[in-house]
Amino acid sequence: MAEQHDDYLALAGQLIMVRLFGTELDADTEAFIRQYRVRGACLFRQNMTDAAQLVRFTGALRAAMGPEALLALDQEGGAVVRATWVPAPPSAMALGAAGDPLFAREVGAAVARAVRALGFNWNFAPVLDLNNNPHNPVIAERSFGADPAAATRIAMAWMEGSESEGVACCVKHFPGHGDTHVDSHRDLPTVDKPLAELERFEFAPFRIAAPKASAVMTAHIVYPALDPAHPATMSRAILTGILRQRFGYGGVIITDGMDMHAIAHRYGAGEAAVNALAAGADMVMAIGSRESQRDTVHAIAAAIRTGVLPLAEVHARLARLSRLAQAHPAGPAPYTRDAEDRALMARAWQAGLTALGQPRPPAPGSAVRLVARADVVSDGVSEAGVPAAALAALLGRLYEVELVTFADAERFDWNALAQDGRFTILASTSRRRYGPHARATWRPDLHLALWNPYQALDFAAPALMSYGFAPPALEAVLAWLAGEGGAPGRCPVPGFDAASAKLGNAM
Repeated sequence: MAEQHDDYLALAGQLIMVRLFGTELDADTEAFIRQYRVRGACLFRQNMTDAAQLVRFTGALRAAMGPEALLALDQEGGAVVRATWVPAPPSAMALGAAGDPLFAREVGAAVARAVRALGFNWNFAPVLDLNNNPHNPVIAERSFGADPAAATRIAMAWMEGSESEGVACCVKHFPGHGDTHVDSHRDLPTVDKPLAELERFEFAPFRIAAPKASAVMTAHIVYPALDPAHPATMSRAILTGILRQRFGYGGVIITDGMDMHAIAHRYGAGEAAVNALAAGADMVMAIGSRESQRDTVHAIAAAIRTGVLPLAEVHARLARLSRLAQAHPAGPAPYTRDAEDRALMARAWQAGLTALGQPRPPAPGSAVRLVARADVVSDGVSEAGVPAAALAALLGRLYEVELVTFADAERFDWNALAQDGRFTILASTSRRRYGPHARATWRPDLHLALWNPYQALDFAAPALMSYGFAPPALEAVLAWLAGEGGAPGRCPVPGFDAASAKLGNAM
């Protein structure tokens, strides 16, 4: 009986993806992986120092997990990247603003070349969430846009590029995270829309992607019109009824991280994993502590043993995971196009640069005042924004810069700035929208929206939107300020054309 139980544990271990705690594969973690035949790991920024270390790490994981290892990361582009030293890809919305599928395909291929060289075979991108919610706290520039056809065309081109270089994609977050007011890392959102609206809008990209996507990631969101009792990650009506049966999707379904508060604050780790698998998921991202990983494996094994997860369905899940791994074998590939890919990323960032309200830069050599947030800490999903001092140094290449920082926008007194004729530039370096005090009283001469483009709507001021703060994005902004580059992008979400026209008429 004990031997049979070990077989169940080995089956269960192949259905989870784990978080790792360090920059090398330690003996205890290797023993855990081998004991339970864990085949999946997701690496984060804290697991990475440089290319040599990361190649060693992924190589050790591949040796421990076997030839069907699934080694994943979130290398979306923009603020959501994990390997920060490789060519910096534009955010999804920057590519949406550029509006060129060929550009998107080339960027997707370049991203894949870089991460494959580091040993990864699975990238949790692109995002298919359509963003028509100006107050979404976690998606914003991670979305390619709001129009289902246009956004999906760019996203699918990005995905084709990645697949052409041997890296599997994972479209996310099904059935749509674009119209939420809550970050599921912090709480459980609800999208209370009628079915007809979900069909027309949220579902559209996933329906289009279903025949081609290697994998789909679930959303920790309740959709009352689809299943009022369960978040999508645990809803059989959504994962099996809609995605599998209605859309005919035959690839891998993986959950979002089960340690996110939307799930972890409501369910035990093992209970949540079994619920997700019973709903139709193939792999559970059990990325919490070692204790929760072990609890998850044992709970899944018990569910297999008792028939809650029928053995035939378990083997079907394992077959889908094997097909994914076999089609995208893990292991580093030579990377010989770093300089070429950096030049591509620079062109792509510049192509998405977007003007709002006919902004005009100050003349080179002018005295300017730069107002920027003092702290740029990571929100746990994204990399930290560009520090105010670094931004001042960048602008210092063109201007004589006085830097003024604020800790709390709602307490910062804009009217206390010296009335000395300096041209005042506000640089927004976080994803958070501004509150009522700032919106009512701040009056910059120029707003550089260097992250969340919706922040450009917070002020009646001309703006330049970059959709991200990576070095090539900032160089594109600097070139525009110097009169050496244009801003050809068009923001692919509602509200900006009208705001731009209103600002233009007022000037």
